[in-house]
Amino acid sequence: MPLPATFDNFIVGGNHEVKALLASLPVELVSGTACDRSIYLWGEVGSGRTHLMEALCHTTHTARYLLPHSPLDSFVFEESTSIYCVDECDDLSPNKQIAAFNLFNECRSRSHCAFIAAGSQPPINMNLREDLRTRLGWGVVFHLTGLDDEGKKQALQMAARARGLELAIDVSAYLLTHFQRDMSSLMALLNRLDRFSMEKKRAITLPLLRQMLCQTGTSSREVNS
Repeated sequence: MPLPATFDNFIVGGNHEVKALLASLPVELVSGTACDRSIYLWGEVGSGRTHLMEALCHTTHTARYLLPHSPLDSFVFEESTSIYCVDECDDLSPNKQIAAFNLFNECRSRSHCAFIAAGSQPPINMNLREDLRTRLGWGVVFHLTGLDDEGKKQALQMAARARGLELAIDVSAYLLTHFQRDMSSLMALLNRLDRFSMEKKRAITLPLLRQMLCQTGTSSREVNS
């Protein structure tokens, strides 16, 4: 089972500044010292933008995480919510773009509220309503940099240890060499390996990985779920 996203299990890589900003945001909103209350995160799939937003929501019960498929009424501002996190802004429907625009304005008008958004592109390149697109670029915009190979190995090892697993060193190296290299795909494959190792009651080793791929008829580069 995938682990809940937290700031502690986020492999920072080159994203120290944005992690520190988001981790301190809930306390700063309460104390009235938050300087940045409009934040936009962008980067390729697996860059960590969703992890950071989920980690932020994990730290406080007054944060709400929203996706394009979330119900329209969940985009309505409520006084009990101080942080709104809107992920995958690229895919918002026209109605939800209007709702996100209104939500942004409601948050901006209140000093104890923040609006965090994320997408795969910088705001200037997004195919959105002009009023929403410009709002997303008003505040701090962070380009999240993906992990290098060592960072990805560290992330895989950390995720395995959190599950009580010991991941052989050659397994993580093999995964990076032979399979899709984005973290979403790598973590999905680790989840499959976890389930398979429990079924076989064996440690996760390179022979076990190959056995799983052989039994499922999956070849390298096909693994994506």
